[in-house]
Amino acid sequence: MPPDVYPVNDFGPIMKGLAIGGLGIFHVFLAQFAIGGGFLMCYLQWLAMKKQSKVARAFMDSYFKFLVLVSFVMGAVTGVAMWFTSIQVSPRTIGLMVSAFHWVWATEWTFFSLEVVSGYAFYRYGKYLNDRARMTLLVLYTVAAWFSLFWINGILSWQLTPGEWIDSGSVWVGFFNAGFWPSLLYRTVASMSIAALVGLVVVNLIPGLQRSEREELVRQVATLLIPIALMPALGFWYIQSMPEDSRAWATGGSVAMTMFFTIAVGSSALIGTYSLVALWYGRLYINGATSALLVLLAFGATAGGEFVREGVRKPFTVRGTLYSNGIHKNDIPALRLSGLSTQPGEYPLRHSGRYANDQLRQGALVFREQCSVCHTLGGVNALDELTNSWSLEQMRLNIAQLQQTKAFMPPFAGTAEEVEALVQFLVWNHADHPDSQHMTSDNDDYKGTLARIQTYLDEAGTEPAEPHVRLKALQDRANQRWTLR
Repeated sequence: MPPDVYPVNDFGPIMKGLAIGGLGIFHVFLAQFAIGGGFLMCYLQWLAMKKQSKVARAFMDSYFKFLVLVSFVMGAVTGVAMWFTSIQVSPRTIGLMVSAFHWVWATEWTFFSLEVVSGYAFYRYGKYLNDRARMTLLVLYTVAAWFSLFWINGILSWQLTPGEWIDSGSVWVGFFNAGFWPSLLYRTVASMSIAALVGLVVVNLIPGLQRSEREELVRQVATLLIPIALMPALGFWYIQSMPEDSRAWATGGSVAMTMFFTIAVGSSALIGTYSLVALWYGRLYINGATSALLVLLAFGATAGGEFVREGVRKPFTVRGTLYSNGIHKNDIPALRLSGLSTQPGEYPLRHSGRYANDQLRQGALVFREQCSVCHTLGGVNALDELTNSWSLEQMRLNIAQLQQTKAFMPPFAGTAEEVEALVQFLVWNHADHPDSQHMTSDNDDYKGTLARIQTYLDEAGTEPAEPHVRLKALQDRANQRWTLR
């Protein structure tokens, strides 16, 4: 962005969490393609061994080249990028995941290594091997890929439904959580469907095949789409495994999450209907353009599902433990006393001289620690637009009572002085960063301002808003008669 638009370069126009989300969607789609590709290859190799397909081997050689080049290479790149980005944006979340499940991660990496070795071995030597050896390599690849999903799924589902792990800290209690099995089975079926849809694209790209041979391959590849009939039941099971308030975000409580949930369900329904009715039951042929469109729909379903999976955890990254801004739930009471911007070891602000006074510098630190993972100042999900219509006292009230203002927000972690510093920082941002701004700490009524803010903080408490309390809190807020100044 031009420097005159964002003169304070500590914060950019891109939401940090958006970078993780975008990479995550792309990586998950590629990873599921790699897993489902193993199932498809094993099935076609079995057909070739049983002499039930004359063209299966030609398809397999073309398909596996595509699988290796796209999934292995791009999947590896996006996987490394995910780790790098997550460590930069949410180091406390990654630290907790590694600390709680380090042996699980090590086990997953072992299976991932076997997946890569067996996959590249088949790619390099598969055409020289007999059918039995080819099947052995493909089974090794498929088992390793699926168990890689098995271990990662336990950690990802734990973030939303840690259950009794919060009190016990047991690895296996956390790993085999309420969402583990529905999520694992749903992802397995999704992986098989994605692999089959990509397979239909490859069928149309293999040179030298007759129309009858392509039709035969379409029928064989489409067989792997049959389990898609289970997805409505598995999806319902997975949604029901979520905590009630998280489920409510996806089913009407949040416009954005409900929209993406609808996209995921609608795209999956279109794919499933066409796959089962037209391809499997009707035995229709599918051309390259239509198969490519189905792959794009599958990507849309993946994107919508991953957005919802990430979003329904709010205000947590690990439910009941770690908030989305990386602050531990149990640290909020202490931070209300000691302050968020005064913690030892914090990184200093870049370009601190650009802020008009010390109060603004403190407000910038609070914004960075409390808000910057999910918000920007003048870009995506910008606080400038979200707060620009609020009066000064509204900002103080709404920020002090964050979890009541928006139920998917974490409680404010800081002192009354830091609430006021953040408010003044936003006022300064609304005014387009003037060179000077009066510090409210110099006002005669500053102590009264802090007292009111402290009252707001005490009323909100340090716990997230409970589901059954949220509606009442909103009603109380509508009925209260604050004199907004």
